[in-house]
Amino acid sequence: MFLTFDHVTKFYGPVIGVNNVSCRIGPGITGLFGANGAGKSTLMKLASGQLRPSQGTVAVGDRRAWSTEAKRHFGYSPDINSFYEEMTGREFIYVMARLYGLAKADARARTEEVLREVGMIDRAGRRLAGCSHGMRQRVKLGQALINDPPILLLDEPLSGIDPGGRREISRLLLEQGEKGKTILISSHILVETENLADSVLIIARGRIVASGTLVEIRALLEDRPLTVEIVSDDARQLAALLVAEPDVRGIELRPDSLLIRTRNPGRFFSRFNDVVASNQVSVVKLQTLDGGADAVFNYLQQGPR
Repeated sequence: MFLTFDHVTKFYGPVIGVNNVSCRIGPGITGLFGANGAGKSTLMKLASGQLRPSQGTVAVGDRRAWSTEAKRHFGYSPDINSFYEEMTGREFIYVMARLYGLAKADARARTEEVLREVGMIDRAGRRLAGCSHGMRQRVKLGQALINDPPILLLDEPLSGIDPGGRREISRLLLEQGEKGKTILISSHILVETENLADSVLIIARGRIVASGTLVEIRALLEDRPLTVEIVSDDARQLAALLVAEPDVRGIELRPDSLLIRTRNPGRFFSRFNDVVASNQVSVVKLQTLDGGADAVFNYLQQGPR
């Protein structure tokens, strides 16, 4: 099932929360990334039908997102950390199951099933007031899964979870994605889900500034400056050969390596291969130091300088 935004704008008085957003999400896992205040939560609330757009439409399948029928198709985990604190995790998820319309016996069975899925089965009897942030995140994810929805909207689901728990939750989300579900995960830390998301939406100042796989987004940035580390037994010779290359902006020579600052990575790497091959220079290792997920994210937010 697809989640579709068609020229969506949301105003908060004179302030624009999201600005003319159009995209089609699903199936699979899509990461929604942006700094605090970029428009992530507004977009999530529009997707879940909590807000109606000032302009444009948001649809779940062929239904408007704010319709009762559309809301039956998604599970939502908000970024807020408020619960009925006197309840246990088990009681909270059970109540959510009943509110979704499950009969008592089905609600009890489904509650135990999702508690097991999110790794809370042995801690679900603890009152929520005494649960850690990571445990509360698991409970929030459990209630989002309770109706086995085709669409999952997860606002900062990995925030505050330890590395081991992050791996468990990531594995669970990958399993959900493999079932053909549409999963939208928001985060302000791209590297958290760099190996999880099938596709990426990057939002800045209310606009989608990039979309696609991380590889596709990276390919759009051929003109983005990049730092490359080259380990070589012939580092000094290699520096002398590369200093005249038009796409090299600077070179830092170290005892057994070089740091190259290049303005056009695609063109530089093509020329680098020619230089190394024609001069028979030994290269032990080559890696980009700022080509990862977070570096791409920051560059797209800030724009070229």
